[in-house]
Amino acid sequence: MKYLIVLLLGLLLGAGATIFFLGIPRAKSTPGEVVQQAAEPASQKSTVVLAVNGAFFEQFLGTMFRDLSPPALRLSSAGATLERVALQPGCGNTVTLAQEGSNVKTRVQFVNGNISVPLAFNGNYNLLGNCLQFKGWAQTSIQLRFDRANQTVYGRVNVDAVNLEGINPVANNFVTVFVRDAIDQRVNPLELIRAPQLQLAIPVKASNGSVKATVTDVRSEVLDGSLRLHITYEFSGQRAGTTG
Repeated sequence: MKYLIVLLLGLLLGAGATIFFLGIPRAKSTPGEVVQQAAEPASQKSTVVLAVNGAFFEQFLGTMFRDLSPPALRLSSAGATLERVALQPGCGNTVTLAQEGSNVKTRVQFVNGNISVPLAFNGNYNLLGNCLQFKGWAQTSIQLRFDRANQTVYGRVNVDAVNLEGINPVANNFVTVFVRDAIDQRVNPLELIRAPQLQLAIPVKASNGSVKATVTDVRSEVLDGSLRLHITYEFSGQRAGTTG
């Protein structure tokens, strides 16, 4: 019973101290409107369907980890009060994504209508002058958003759960909040498809101009193993020598 009371007090103190040092976590905003589920396929004549599968992202991630440095999410200060704590040399408050670890492989999955992304990671965190080394994995999901003004499809990474290895209950609160904040602040928003990839401008020399296609709506269809984006265009003509 005494051990249980001490444990509960430690958890409460840890939660309070976490808020003191890191502040209350605030989700970083992502531009645009949430992409809604697609209606019947090809329901609009000006709609193009773009499909990608899990193999595409597997090759992308494999190449990134093989040919580039693993993505490092560093927060030198995760809140104003944290600046009071001096960082130890070599302990830079960093979350580094890993290709695999903790029996989890970093990958993109399309399951049950959702975009699920388990992320393996390791890192270090300065807690009151002590450098904590940690590792684990985060279960995240991606919400698609479309910003019509900027003609860009964004992805918002939401952290659903953080699983740590070998961290005591008190430190677990600090590290969990830190990992969530690092992913939110350093990853979001993801620019998945930018305007140059979405917009079209087709020259028509015989008519002395071009036909422009601007995206008016984006819908998604998540199937088991693939993602389909239904992109609806609005066409307009532009004569040579004019702008807009």
